[in-house]
Amino acid sequence: MTHTVNFVDVSTAGLESSPVADALAGLRANEARYFQNKYDHVFTTDPAADATDTVEWVHGILQDERDLVISSRPLEATQFVVDGTRWAYVFYESGLSINVLYGLAEGSKRAVGFKLSDGMDVPEELAERFKFARQKSKLAGTIRGSFFVIKNEH
Repeated sequence: MTHTVNFVDVSTAGLESSPVADALAGLRANEARYFQNKYDHVFTTDPAADATDTVEWVHGILQDERDLVISSRPLEATQFVVDGTRWAYVFYESGLSINVLYGLAEGSKRAVGFKLSDGMDVPEELAERFKFARQKSKLAGTIRGSFFVIKNEH
């Protein structure tokens, strides 16, 4: 069932099995606020089991571009197009959020972003390969993030 993410009344619905559910919910709400304010887009998510195409697309990019496999279980995912960019998000049980920004026009920006919920450790598969910068958020506390540029077509 599709869940509309509310960034005023933050809910852990769909994320309850995460040991950092409150922080992950804040991270998800932070993304919802960004898309509402920047694009007037309502951010919704689906259970990962109902969004397998999105999860597989994101995992395929990680595998193809960086030979990465995420060990945590995906809980929720979403995919949408706004302003000529295809966006995909996967929220994981560990507290990790991965987003793909994929410009549809030839030569436009394409990247994968990683965000770590407040209170979670850097996943082992990312620890040696990425440096994480810190950012403060009223909804999510301290977010640690990193990214890489997508080089191939997906």
